[in-house]
Amino acid sequence: MTASLSLRPARTAPRTLPAVLFGVYLILLVWAVLWKFHVPDLSGDGVRAVKLVPFVASEGFGANRLSEMLANVALFVPFGVYLGVLAPRWRVGPVAALAALASCILEGLQYVLASGSSDVTDVILNTSGAVAGFLVLSVLRRASRGRAVAAVFWLCFVVTVAAALWGASLLGVPLHSLPPLHR
Repeated sequence: MTASLSLRPARTAPRTLPAVLFGVYLILLVWAVLWKFHVPDLSGDGVRAVKLVPFVASEGFGANRLSEMLANVALFVPFGVYLGVLAPRWRVGPVAALAALASCILEGLQYVLASGSSDVTDVILNTSGAVAGFLVLSVLRRASRGRAVAAVFWLCFVVTVAAALWGASLLGVPLHSLPPLHR
């Protein structure tokens, strides 16, 4: 009897690996949003501002840069994919609601921790990214009769593990030697 490599998680615990990876992704997401992949600073000496008008310059805030907006969408695409893998019977409404809630929590934490400005635009774009990830997975699931779901999941697996390894490597690098994340 020969063993074969399957692209599907083991049948005994079909949601264990995706759930663990979703947890790792959420940790990385919090680190990215709150501390921009730097060592956490909880001193409260940073920026504490709220931008309530989306997509436009207002009261000391410039207009949102395209690169920043695309990053906000991209950061939450795996959120939607992981929810699609973990809760395949969910519809887009609960996914959008959970993504919006998660984004609001992160934006609120940015304000409380003074780690960045809280922006309604970010909530809109983060939610859009999660919905896009969920919808892409749903379309692929229907079009391929479920065969593409494993490939999309393993793509998320590779990206999550690579991001975790990259993040771990940053912990050993002095902050002054890191290039700025945005200009």
